[in-house]
Amino acid sequence: MDLPELTFGQQLKLYRERSGKTRAVLGGRVGRSAEWVKAVETDRILPPRVHMLDRIARALRVDVSVLVGELSNRSAVVNGPEHPALAAVREAVNRLALPGASPARPLAEIRLRLDAAWRARHQAPDHRTVLGVLLPDLVRDAQQAALTYDGDERRQAHALLAEVLGLAQMFLAYQPAAELLWRVTDRALVAAQESGDPEALARAAWFLGQMHRDAGDWDTAMRVNLDVLSALEPRTAEASANLLALWGALNFEAAYTAARAGEEGHAWRYWDRADRVAQRLPEDFFQTQTSFSRAIMGAHAVTIAVELQKPGEAVRQAGRFDPARIPSRPRRARHLIEVARGHYGKGDNEAAVVTLRQAYDSAPETIRFNGYARQITLDLLGGRAVRKDVHDLALKVGLAS
Repeated sequence: MDLPELTFGQQLKLYRERSGKTRAVLGGRVGRSAEWVKAVETDRILPPRVHMLDRIARALRVDVSVLVGELSNRSAVVNGPEHPALAAVREAVNRLALPGASPARPLAEIRLRLDAAWRARHQAPDHRTVLGVLLPDLVRDAQQAALTYDGDERRQAHALLAEVLGLAQMFLAYQPAAELLWRVTDRALVAAQESGDPEALARAAWFLGQMHRDAGDWDTAMRVNLDVLSALEPRTAEASANLLALWGALNFEAAYTAARAGEEGHAWRYWDRADRVAQRLPEDFFQTQTSFSRAIMGAHAVTIAVELQKPGEAVRQAGRFDPARIPSRPRRARHLIEVARGHYGKGDNEAAVVTLRQAYDSAPETIRFNGYARQITLDLLGGRAVRKDVHDLALKVGLAS
């Protein structure tokens, strides 16, 4: 059945209703909630990946090609491309580390290299390319150190490994490497647990919650966030600024997850909690891994509004916040993409294009790999009369030639 005028979500709704299943029933069959099915059907979130499409097709008793068909020509362009350095990072992650296979690098040296990599991640406009050069050796050396050292140094090495793998997760995000991304996330959590370091555990849980959230498993994402929040809370009264910021970042992740699930009250409640934590931080403090800070809360408010499908509120919140306050170039670009989503949701295509161009100017490699930015650009490119600024944006994003 050819339904080219329908979005993927509308097609899914049609086939679900034809099968006589409610959203709750379909969600139960594929291990997701009714709210997740609704979000897919209303195109609030990007379409599922192929493995989930197969489960949906089986539940609806249709050929998976029916569901994949509408996406086949779009998925390759909406999903991020494969970075040239992906193969080298994959090889480093997959290489088997063995005790004594090579001398372990000093932990202080690995720490300095990791700090330099984080600075590059925040300051370089081509941050993925820079990380693609630095990560393979960092991953190999951190893995070897975790196997070689003993006692307290071994725990420190595991904390470093968990952080290196978290940085690798940021490189891998939005690329066609879902299985590798999950492997890195799981290894980071194990390394953090081995370290016994509460900051390492908070960082690893922050990354893990995002993985579950972006996979549509909002219940698990929320459970991860709340479990770690509860475990860390007794430490927050006397916590360092870094641990306090990580606790705040986890509160925002709970807000983000609730917003993705359409739970407006819970979303803003956790945003308020995160904001109260932010106010306890020094004015200029910026948490390296999560970008959590006082400044970021304005950007977080935009994200909550966008995820709740309140584009007018998102644009209003954006008007109250200066993106220049975000010191990280990729994080600033990510915020501008969220603002563009708000403009696009309001039907203001011109403002959406202008904002996406600003995002490109901040960090080209952020917008090139971001599914929402690519989706908006692709939709505008498919219009009847394509403006020159849209075509220029599509060239920058890699969707036109």
